[in-house]
Amino acid sequence: MRNKARVAILISGTGSNMAALLYASRAPDSPYEVVLVTGDNPDAPGLVLADAEGVPVARFPAPTKATRPDFFAALDRALHEAEADTVALAGFMRILPADFVGAWSGKLLNIHPSLLPKYKGLDTHARALEAGDNHGGCSVHLVTPEVDAGEVLGQVPVAILPGDTPDTLADRVKIAEHQLYPRILAGYVSRYQDAAWIEAQVDALTSRLPEVTRKTSHGSPGWQVGGEKSGKLFAILADRHHGEDAIGLLVKASGPDEMTGLIEAQPEAYYWPKYYGASGWLGVKLNRRDLDWSQVADWLERSWRASAPARLTKLMRAADEF
Repeated sequence: MRNKARVAILISGTGSNMAALLYASRAPDSPYEVVLVTGDNPDAPGLVLADAEGVPVARFPAPTKATRPDFFAALDRALHEAEADTVALAGFMRILPADFVGAWSGKLLNIHPSLLPKYKGLDTHARALEAGDNHGGCSVHLVTPEVDAGEVLGQVPVAILPGDTPDTLADRVKIAEHQLYPRILAGYVSRYQDAAWIEAQVDALTSRLPEVTRKTSHGSPGWQVGGEKSGKLFAILADRHHGEDAIGLLVKASGPDEMTGLIEAQPEAYYWPKYYGASGWLGVKLNRRDLDWSQVADWLERSWRASAPARLTKLMRAADEF
């Protein structure tokens, strides 16, 4: 697994936020590296800066209405060729097509010069002044097909001063943007190592299964099926237990042969949990950047089926057949 996330940055102009992200990436403890800078303006000054700093740059002709599909297809290819894990929009002034957003869902971040959900779109500073707000600010959010509507990951409020104009307010908001974006991006690409974030993802997946309740197992978060008193554990979250590097999800496998085969074939994904493996629990490593959460959902359902009372599995089998 790569040590650092691979980030591509999309710009349209001077690229001041791109520069902030790039220079922050050069700190020894940065969890990401910038592997590509590109955008919709081949003459953007930010591309010149990225080139001078030794960052790979891709230049594409500015798209027209007729060439827009070709532009986004070429952009998608460039991102894949750069093996980008995450894409940061930094002053990229094009609305992304829904299919492009869908293909990169959860991997697209943007910075917006307002305290979202206020003032989506353009002219944010003028609108804040006209409304008589005492603060403007900036937000980093996930990109969704609806403009500026994705989950907000972080914000910084910026005081509005007497006599402010849209330009003077914008200058101070830019300073806040340059502080906020690198911090939020670093936290976002590192979330796969955050046990609390991982627990929340597992919690959301288990909530889709019938009759699941939380139950602590030797101090670890666990999930059981079949009622509070008579229920059986089907999943346990083991946070680096007994010297393991893994934040692991312990689930029920079919037996030692399957466990041994999986661990030998994919040691980066599976492990034999100490003190649990002998009881048929397989460890699935969750603190991996390339983790496929749909596979985690499959393991949870399978382990749930192995532990659930017959009345519940019968209903689920009937639903599957239907």
